[in-house]
Amino acid sequence: MSNVHLINHPLVQHKLTLMRRKDASTNTFRTLLTELSSLMAYEVLRDMPLQDIEVETPLETMTGKVIDGKKLVFVSILRAGNGILEGMLSVVPGARVGHVGLYRDPQTLEPVEYYFKMPQEMQERDIVIVDPMLATGNSAIAAVTRLKQLKPRSIKFVCLLTCPEGVAALQKAHPDVAIYTAAIDRQLNEHGYILPGLGDAGDRIFGTK
Repeated sequence: MSNVHLINHPLVQHKLTLMRRKDASTNTFRTLLTELSSLMAYEVLRDMPLQDIEVETPLETMTGKVIDGKKLVFVSILRAGNGILEGMLSVVPGARVGHVGLYRDPQTLEPVEYYFKMPQEMQERDIVIVDPMLATGNSAIAAVTRLKQLKPRSIKFVCLLTCPEGVAALQKAHPDVAIYTAAIDRQLNEHGYILPGLGDAGDRIFGTK
């Protein structure tokens, strides 16, 4: 699992544990998710390329380094991926945003695409796909497969939780895509949910259950 990055910073683990609690309110869950996502962004974006620019300090002119946020695209797998976007964008507000609409067929657990909207000139950009859960891996695989058709410079996948089954599936289909997660939980149940997990992330973010 050399391409899997477990973000085990104490603040990340603390907030994730609070999110797992079944009695956490929608507001609490959403707030924690935003905070946790911004913390994860620092690790996910650790290797972002920098460019030199000239700036004037109050004392003299110098050459400093900045990232080109316009080259970065956060791609949300709808709908739950939107819960991670706010935290990520708070770190890189200049990033572009794309959306992939996928829903999981309740019988086959296979993804069905219903929406796809990306910025232009994707071949010049680095993509960070965000989705709270990497469970069966089917939605992640479908999203990566679709995005690779646009020939971006790179693709990373970021989730709060995953499990051995999800990691194995995504790595088998796309071994070149790095996975960033705050936890690798025990297993999937018969309904395709991660155990012990935190329930349905979308329902908990938007208060729809």
